[in-house]
Amino acid sequence: MMKEREPSSRRGLVARWFDRLRGRGPDGLRRPYVRHHDGFVSLQFVRAQTQSRMVAGDPARLLIDYTRTMFAALLWQPAPRVLGMVGLGGGSQVKFAHAHLPGTRIEVVENNPHVVALRRDFGIPDDDARLAVVVDDGARFVAARTGAFDVLLVDGYDEHGIPAVLATQAFYDDCRDALAADGVMACNLYVRNPEHHVEKLRQAFGEAQVLVVDEPKMSNRVAFAWRGALPALEAEALVARVPEAARTRLTDVLPRIAARIVRHRALTGL
Repeated sequence: MMKEREPSSRRGLVARWFDRLRGRGPDGLRRPYVRHHDGFVSLQFVRAQTQSRMVAGDPARLLIDYTRTMFAALLWQPAPRVLGMVGLGGGSQVKFAHAHLPGTRIEVVENNPHVVALRRDFGIPDDDARLAVVVDDGARFVAARTGAFDVLLVDGYDEHGIPAVLATQAFYDDCRDALAADGVMACNLYVRNPEHHVEKLRQAFGEAQVLVVDEPKMSNRVAFAWRGALPALEAEALVARVPEAARTRLTDVLPRIAARIVRHRALTGL
């Protein structure tokens, strides 16, 4: 005789069925998929929302505007020893750094193993002496790396937006502490209330140590926050010290952000 399932077991079965219907695995995490279309390769959780996109024949190209803007962090730190990243996605920024910053070690954290499992579909290099991709909670990863990064790029999103653990004051305090003495971080803020995050950055770094720029063609902002003094250089000199391999691929970004740095320095007296 078949034993009748307990009500809690039935509820568990129903929950697992709905998870499969929504594209979730047994671990409860969304399973992304790869979409090939019109010469692009996209990482998506749902059809109407693209998490990452690359040009099929040019995997190291930073196709989406804000990903290039975030690399304006090189204006503060043109030759980072160690670059940290929170959020892998399709690996656009990882591939760019790996290709164009040969002297930099790259450490990436991604909390969804199903995203990491697609790395070869997006041409993300295998781990080596210069690259390490780990599956972990982003907040825990950052908190464990005091003073580790010259540059830290934070672009951690799930299907709902920025996860709660990456939006706390403790997280932004840990980001500050994870930077070297003259390190810089850049955050992608694609949220309804970016000021919620900006205020926490100002609390962590100081009012004058945060610069927020709008993305001209997009509805998000990029926030830069840094430790130490701003470089005492004019805009052209700031741009010129970025390594040529990266600089020539960021020509639409670096002069614009360099001019903002000079203006910010004048306004704050830094």
